[in-house]
Amino acid sequence: MISESVLKQVAKAAGITESYKSAWGDDVEVRLDIIERILSGLGYNTKSEEALLESAKKLQALGGVLEDVIVAKENHPIHINLYIGASVRPADFTWEITTESGQKIKGEVKPHVLSDTREDDGKLTFALPYALEMGYHSFMLHRRRRTEPYTTTLIVAPQACYKQADLANGKKGWGTSIQLYCLKSEQNWGIGDFTDLKHLVEFIADNGGDFVGLNPIHSLYPAQPEAASPYSPSSRRWLNVIYTDVTALAEYHTCTEAKALVGSAEFRAKLAELRALNIIDYTGVTEAKLAAMQLVFADFAKLPADHPRVQAFDAFVAQGEESLQYQATFDALHAHLKSGDDNVWGWPVFPNQYRKFTNTAVAEFAKENAALIRFYMYLQWNAELQLAEVQQAASDKGMMLGLYRDLAVGVSEGGTDTWGNDGTLCPDLSIGAPPDILGPQGQNWGLVPLNPVSMRRASYKPFIDMLRANMRHCGALRIDHVLGLLRLWMIPKGESAENGAYVYYPVHDMLAILALESHRHQCAVIGEDLGTVPDEIVGLLADAGVHSYKVFFFETAEDGGFYSPAHYPAQSMATLCTHDMPTLKGYWHCEDLRMGEEIGLYRDKAQLAGLFESRAQDKQQIINSMDWHGVLPSHLTRDAMQLGMETALNHAMQQHLAAGASALLSLQLEDWLEMDKPVNIPGTVDEYPNWRRKLSATVEAMAQREDIRVLARSITAKRRQASEN
Repeated sequence: MISESVLKQVAKAAGITESYKSAWGDDVEVRLDIIERILSGLGYNTKSEEALLESAKKLQALGGVLEDVIVAKENHPIHINLYIGASVRPADFTWEITTESGQKIKGEVKPHVLSDTREDDGKLTFALPYALEMGYHSFMLHRRRRTEPYTTTLIVAPQACYKQADLANGKKGWGTSIQLYCLKSEQNWGIGDFTDLKHLVEFIADNGGDFVGLNPIHSLYPAQPEAASPYSPSSRRWLNVIYTDVTALAEYHTCTEAKALVGSAEFRAKLAELRALNIIDYTGVTEAKLAAMQLVFADFAKLPADHPRVQAFDAFVAQGEESLQYQATFDALHAHLKSGDDNVWGWPVFPNQYRKFTNTAVAEFAKENAALIRFYMYLQWNAELQLAEVQQAASDKGMMLGLYRDLAVGVSEGGTDTWGNDGTLCPDLSIGAPPDILGPQGQNWGLVPLNPVSMRRASYKPFIDMLRANMRHCGALRIDHVLGLLRLWMIPKGESAENGAYVYYPVHDMLAILALESHRHQCAVIGEDLGTVPDEIVGLLADAGVHSYKVFFFETAEDGGFYSPAHYPAQSMATLCTHDMPTLKGYWHCEDLRMGEEIGLYRDKAQLAGLFESRAQDKQQIINSMDWHGVLPSHLTRDAMQLGMETALNHAMQQHLAAGASALLSLQLEDWLEMDKPVNIPGTVDEYPNWRRKLSATVEAMAQREDIRVLARSITAKRRQASEN
C-alpha cells in the first residue's frame, strides 16, 4: 500500500499533475490510482511504497557527479553543476571540453578564479569562462587520483529557431496546405505521389507562392494499407513509401519485367480504375506499387557492389543505423505474418517470439529474409530521394520555404517505434485530451508518448533523431500539438480519456534543441497551438521563434466579433481551415453539423440546435467584419442567412486573410476547388472515410484554370502589400 503523501511526492517530482483546470474553469482532482498507473507507465516500480521510493531515487537522480545532459544557450554563461559532496575540495577537479568541431578546451575548478562559483550542500556550480559555439559537445570532469573521468553531453543552442532571410526581414509568404494522398493526376496510381507534389510545387511557385504544406508523411503499414491515418504512424523516423512514384525509380526504366507488368492491359485497367475513384483504395494502390517495385528491386539487386547506385544505397543503410533495421525488419515481418493471418494488425498480436526486435527468433527471421528486408530499405531510400527532388525543385524555383512538413504528436501502439522501444517510449500510456466543450468525454488518440525521464537520460537522442528525420528536405516543420513540448495528457492503457493526468516535459531543454536542429537544417518551425493553451507556454514559444497557428474561425473576441487578420502576431501562420475542420464551403453551409447529425455525433438535439445558432451568428459577424474592412464585394448581400458560399465570397475571404499581419498564410486546395466534403471528421472511425477523400480536380487541370491562377496572383499581391506595410 502506497500512502497518498508519498505517491503525490513522487508524482510531483516526476512531473505528473495531481489536479488540473477544466475547460469550464473548475479544478479537477486526478484519481490516485490513475497517478499510480501513470507512474508505472513512466517506469516507476509501484508494487510497494518502498519499491516506489527506491525506483524514484534511481530515476530522479541527477546522473552522479555530473548531470545526464547540460543544455545551455549560445552567448550566455554556461553553468556546470557538480554533485561532489560537502567534504570534497573543488581544487581536486579539472575539466575538459571537446567541441563538436574537435577543439579542446581545458580548465580548473577554482572558486577564486571563477567569481560566481558557489557551494551548497555538496553541490558546486561554476561558470565556464569561454563562450562555446552552438552544437553537441563532450564535457569531461577529471578528478585527482581517479583514472576515468566523469562525462556528459553539453548542448549549446541558439536563442531561437531559424528563419529564412526573407522571413526574418518581414516578407509575408503564402502557400497551400495539402494532404498528399488526396492529389489527383493523370499519371499517378490512384494516390498522390512525390511526382504530383513536384508538379504542384512548380505550379504554386510559378504563381507567387512560397511553400506547399504537407500532412505527416511518416511511415505507416505497407502490410495493412487501410490503417491510413497520417497522424497514427508506425514510426516518425521514416517515410510512407506509398508516396513513391514507381515510374520515377531509376531502375524502372531498364527493368523489362516491371515495364511489362505495368504495360499489360490488365494492369493498365486496374490503374485506370484506381485513378478514377474519388475515395482512395489503399489496398489496391499498395498491392500494385509493391508488385512493381519488387520487380524493380530484383533488377537493382543484380547490380555489382561497386555500382554508384549500390554504393549510395549502402551509405543510406549505414546512416540509418538500427532505426532503419527496425523499420525494414518490422515491415518485412509484418508482411510475412499478415500473409498467413489477416488479423495481424501490429506487433502486439505477433507470435510471442516475434514481439521484440531483440528476440532471437527475429534475428533468425532477419537472416533468412535478408533480401526482403533490403527491399524495404530500398523503398525508404527511394522515397527519400524523391522527396529531396521535390525540395530541390522548390529551391530552383526560388520559393522561400519550399515544402513544410508536419510532425505527428506520437506513434501508434502497434508499429515500428514501439516494437523497437528501448525504454524511450511509454507503451502502457496513451496521449489524448481531457474533457472539453466539444469533446465532453475527452479524447484518446491511441498514440504512445516519449518518456521524459529516459529521454533526458539518453541526452535527448530520441528527440534529436526524430527532429533530424523530419527537418530533412523542407524549409519548415509544423509540430502538431506543440503544447506537448510542455505537457501531454496521458491516459493509462484501458482507461477512458477523462481518466488521465498531465505529465510535464523538460520544455526549456526541448525548445533549445528544437532551435539548434532548426538552424542545422535551416528549417523554420510552426507550432500548432490550438485548444487549451497554458499561459506558461505562450511566451516560451514566442521567445523560441516558433510561429503560432492562427485559424481564422477560432480568432474571436469576447463580444463574438472576429479579430482582424491585421492584428494577428507577425510570428504566426494564418489559415482559414485545417484538415480537422470542414472546408470553407462546408463550414458556411453547415455541412459538418448536418453530417455529424447523420452519423450520430450529436445525439443531444438541444446541443445541435445551439451549434446551428452559433454558426449563424458567427457567419454574420464575419460578414460584418469583412464589410467594415471594405473587402466584401459590393454585389453581395450583407445578410449572412441569405448569402451562400459563392466564388466571390470564397475569394474575398482568402484575400482578407492574405492582407493580414501573419508572416505565413496557408490556404487549402479544397477551398480553391470549392469542395464541401472534409478530409477528416474528428471523433469518427468507420462512420466517415477519413484520410481517403481525393481532390475534385487533377493537378494538371488546376494548373490550367484561369480562375485559380487569378486567385493565386491576387493573393501574391496582397501578401506583397502586407509586407510593405
